[in-house]
Amino acid sequence: MKETNTARTPKREQIWTLLWPDGDAEREAEASRLAGVLGVTPVTAKLLMNRGYGTPGEAELFLGNDDRVWHDPMGLADMEKAADRILTAVRTGETIAVYGDYDVDGVTSVTTLYLYLTGLGARVVNYIPSRTKEGYGVSRMGVDALAAQRVDLIITVDTGITANEEIRYAAGLGIDTVVTDHHECHGDLPDCCAVVNPHRPDDGYPFKELAGVGVVFKTVCACEAVRLGVTPAEAFAAVSGQFIDLVAIGTIADVMPLYDENRFIVSRGLAMLDKTERCGIAALLDAVSGGGNTRPASAHAPKKPRRKVNSGLVGYGIAPRINAAGRISHAMKAVDLLLAETPEQAEALTAELCEINVRRQGEENSIAEQAYRMIDESLAREISGESDLGVPWNRQVLVLEDDHWMQGIVGIVASRVTEKYGLPSILISFDGSTGSIDSDDDVGKGSGRSVRGLNLVEALASCQDLLVRFGGHELAAGLSIRRGDIPAFRKKLNEYAAAHLTDEMTALRFEAECRVRMSELTMKQAAELDLLEPYGVSNQTPVFMMSNAVVQKVTPLGAGKHTRLTVMSEGSVMQAVWFGMPTSQVTAAAGDRIDLLFNLNINDFQGVRSLQMIVQDVRPSEAVSSRREEEARLDRILHGESFSASDGLLPDRDDAARVYTLLRGKVRAGRHVGSESSLMEELNADGNEPMSWIKLSLILRILPEMGVCTIDSPSKGVVQYDITKDAPRTTIEASPLYCRLRGQCRE
Repeated sequence: MKETNTARTPKREQIWTLLWPDGDAEREAEASRLAGVLGVTPVTAKLLMNRGYGTPGEAELFLGNDDRVWHDPMGLADMEKAADRILTAVRTGETIAVYGDYDVDGVTSVTTLYLYLTGLGARVVNYIPSRTKEGYGVSRMGVDALAAQRVDLIITVDTGITANEEIRYAAGLGIDTVVTDHHECHGDLPDCCAVVNPHRPDDGYPFKELAGVGVVFKTVCACEAVRLGVTPAEAFAAVSGQFIDLVAIGTIADVMPLYDENRFIVSRGLAMLDKTERCGIAALLDAVSGGGNTRPASAHAPKKPRRKVNSGLVGYGIAPRINAAGRISHAMKAVDLLLAETPEQAEALTAELCEINVRRQGEENSIAEQAYRMIDESLAREISGESDLGVPWNRQVLVLEDDHWMQGIVGIVASRVTEKYGLPSILISFDGSTGSIDSDDDVGKGSGRSVRGLNLVEALASCQDLLVRFGGHELAAGLSIRRGDIPAFRKKLNEYAAAHLTDEMTALRFEAECRVRMSELTMKQAAELDLLEPYGVSNQTPVFMMSNAVVQKVTPLGAGKHTRLTVMSEGSVMQAVWFGMPTSQVTAAAGDRIDLLFNLNINDFQGVRSLQMIVQDVRPSEAVSSRREEEARLDRILHGESFSASDGLLPDRDDAARVYTLLRGKVRAGRHVGSESSLMEELNADGNEPMSWIKLSLILRILPEMGVCTIDSPSKGVVQYDITKDAPRTTIEASPLYCRLRGQCRE
C-alpha cells in the first residue's frame, strides 16, 4: 500500500463494524428461511433482520409500508384540546397566527398549517422570526408584532416547547397559545391551551420521532377528524393528498429517522413530489435538475428532464435552497415560494433562493476555513499533553466564537467541524449583537453538533446557569450566551465531556450491513435494494463489506478528483468508484489485497446497465495482515521456536488424515493444483473443528515426509499435489518434522 502524508491534526481511530456477525450458523439459517418465505435473496433477508424485522409478518409490514403503521393522532397528549381550540378559532372568525422556525421543518410546518386553515376560511397570519434580530423560538418582539395585528390565537409549529415566559407574556396581552413542537422538553411545560409534543414526559404516543411538520400534520388530521366526524384513517385520506409532500420534505430535511410513520410519510410524499402540481416545488425541482438555474418561463424553451425524486434529492437539493432563505435573508421568502400560485412567480422566487444559496455556500466555506485554522492551532499546542481546559484533546467539545460569523451559517459549519474532527462542536457568533464589542453583556447566538452517544441538550443543561437560553435535539442544539460567560461555559462543558465522551464516540466509524461475496452481487440483488427505500436515518442505504479483493487497476476520474478501482474476487471483476477521493490520496495500488466498504448500485450508461460499487472506505485486507503475522510465526516455529499445546498448532493423526483425504479426492477428480485459501475453506466447511493456516501449512510439509503424497508450492499461496500410488502403511511419527514439533510443544 502506498503511503500518504499525515495531517497535522490528531488522527482519528477508524472502526469498521459488521451488523451481521460472521459465523453465526443459527442466524444464517433464520435469514435463509426468511428469504424463502419472502422470495428475496439471503442478503436482503439479512438487511431486514438487521433493521429488526426478523419474522415474515414484521418484514412484510415494513416492505408493505402502508397505512397499517399510521397511528391515531388523538393518542398525542392534549391533541383533543388543541383541535377544539383551533376549530373554535376558525368557527368564530378569530385571527390566527402560525408562528414557526426558520429552517426547512419550520417553513414546511408554517406552509402546511396555513394552507389547511385558510382552506377552512380562517384569517391567518404567518410569522417566522428573523434569525439575526430575534433568534430562535418565540420572542416578545414577535408576540408584540402579532398583538399589533390583533391576533387572538398563536399556534407554534416546530418551536415553543421552552417558551414559557413568552407564552405567559402573550396571555397577558389576551392572546391564547397552542404549542405544537417535537423538540426535547426540559423543565415545566408552557401554561397554555394545549401542548402537543410526542416528547412530553406524560405522552403515550407510540412513535416519538415525528418532525415538527409531522406533529403539524397530525394536528391537521385531528382537526379534520373532529370537524367532519370521521375516523382518523378517513381524515388522513382526506388531507394527505394536499400536504404530505410538504411533510416529507420537512421530515427528510430535519434528519428524522425513517421508520414507522416517518417512512410511510416520506414514501407517500416522495411519490407526490415526483408528480408535483405545486408551482414552488416544481420550480425547485427544475432548479436542482439544472444545476441551480431555473428554466425559462417561456413555454417554448426546452426543459432539462427532472431527476427522479428520492430522499437524497430532497436532502441535498431542495432542502439547502429552502434553508438558505432563513440563514442569509428571511425564511418567509421560502414560505412565499411554497405558496406561489403561478409558475412565473415560483420561478422568480426560486431564482432568488438559488442566488441566496450560492452566497450561503461562500460564507460557509469562509467560516469553515477560519474554524479549521483556529482548531488546528489549538490542537497543535495541546496534542502533546493536557489542554488548558484540563482535559485531553479527544475529550473536548470544540467551542469557538467570532464577532462577525453569520449566525445563519454557524450550524452548518459546526456539522462540518464535528465530521472532520470527530468531536462535538459549538460555534458562537456575536454578529448583530446589540452591545458593544467589548461588553461582557453582549449576547451571542450559537449552534452546536454532537457525536452519537453524547446528548448535546443534556450537556448544555449541565451548564444552563451560564446560558441565556438553549434547546434542540440529542445531536443538534442552539443556544444564546453572554460574552463574559464563554470561558466558564467552555470549562464546564468540557468537564462534562471529559466524563461522558469515549474513544468509541469520537472514532471515525464505518458500519457495514454484512460481508458479501462477489457472487452475491447480482442485478436481482441491486433491484431488491429498492424494496427498502426510502433510505435515511435508522434506515441507511446499505453498506456492504467485501474482504480480500485484489486491485487490478487504479484509474483517475474527473481530472483526478475521483477514483475508480478495478477489483477482482472469486475470479470476477467489478468497477468500484470512489467519489471525492483524489487518486493521489488513494493508498491502494495494483496488486494489493484490500477490504472494501461500498454501496451497490446499477450504472446506466448509454443504455448499458452494469453493476458497480460506490466505495465508502478501503483498507489493507485483514486476511493479508493476519496471514503475514501467521507466516512470521510459522517461520519461527520451523526454526525451533516453542509453542503451547493450547495454541492448537500441533497436528495429530486425524488432522493429517483430513488433509490427505481432501487431496486424494481432488486428485481422483483430476485436480492437482489449488490455493491454500480454498483448501482452508473446504476443510473448515466439513463441520469438524476449524483448522488454522499454520496447522495446515505444517501438515502440507508432514505428508510428503510420510511418503503418501508429493506437495510443492511453486508460488506463494498455490499448492501442487499428487498422491503416491501403492504407498506403504505409515504413521505421522514417520515425519521428522512432526517429531521435532512434538518436542517444541509445551504442555
